[in-house]
Amino acid sequence: MKRSNTTITDIAEKLGVSPSTVSRALHDHPAISDKTKKAVVRLARKLDYQPNLLALNLLQKKTNTIGVVVPEITSYFFSSIINGIQDLVNPMGVNMVIGQSNESYKEEKKIIQTFRAINVDGFLISPSSKTKKFDHLLAIKENNIPLVIFDRDCEGVEADKVFVDEYSGAFQAVEHLIKTGCRRIAHIAGPPTLSTARHRLKAYKNALEKHKIKVDDDYILTCKGFTPKHGIAPTKQLLGLEKCPDAIFAINDGVAIGAMYVIKEAGVKIPGQISIIGFDDDPHSSYFKPSLSTVWQPTYEMGMLSARLLMKKVNAKSHDPKIRVESLFPELIIRGSSF
Repeated sequence: MKRSNTTITDIAEKLGVSPSTVSRALHDHPAISDKTKKAVVRLARKLDYQPNLLALNLLQKKTNTIGVVVPEITSYFFSSIINGIQDLVNPMGVNMVIGQSNESYKEEKKIIQTFRAINVDGFLISPSSKTKKFDHLLAIKENNIPLVIFDRDCEGVEADKVFVDEYSGAFQAVEHLIKTGCRRIAHIAGPPTLSTARHRLKAYKNALEKHKIKVDDDYILTCKGFTPKHGIAPTKQLLGLEKCPDAIFAINDGVAIGAMYVIKEAGVKIPGQISIIGFDDDPHSSYFKPSLSTVWQPTYEMGMLSARLLMKKVNAKSHDPKIRVESLFPELIIRGSSF
């Protein structure tokens, strides 16, 4: 089917008026009579006229579009953040384009270059686990394009940032395990390049130290990803230790679910012999048997706050050098996988 290419000039010719009259009528200009406005609108609808947004945006020097870059969009964690962003910007008439880096630094750079080429008004970015250099983010700042970094930090990049207090959530989780009697607590950690993983590992160690429990490196393993399959190999390795752990604190719910699968397949009771706690409070976690204890993160609120900070910068009449760093608080959710 051929797409309609009706222009303002086409409408003007059919009505015998100037293109500027049609343009002003479509924008409800007070200088145009109601009779002319109604005629223009009626014909525009009949001819399926669609405004040239690109030309309008160039005229206004604004696209009313923001770029959102996330490691992936299929998980509840990031999809919930995106929902928060959308619910904040949609009432403002702002659109968003979403790029998925798939935890790739190269893909992240490529997406940002593409979004810059279409002149997005600002960026909301959660960096990939492979992102160690921040030249592409610094370039955004150097060109005075509003930028907000969320969830994962980029140390050295001066931008508005929104995080969850990862340390507090992880400390609560490990201390809960200790208070239920666990002493051989393992941690399946995330990649050390991620600030979130570093904060959770630090909290794990500090919680053990607070309760005079020796930190055993044999109980600290790093997974290669964040899905259930990435929890399988580390858990098998932990179960093979001479002194099997009596608890596992996993980097996220996905990895924790993989750990639960391996433990149950081995005939080990949860939480009778091994307790498990995840992180993120994925909605599926409460439906497992036993249901998974976890740390809830205010993901939707993170999305809304990140978008609010960005739009404040986008709509500012002049460049605002002030940097805001906001921290949201998590909550420990105790379910059946830990006493």
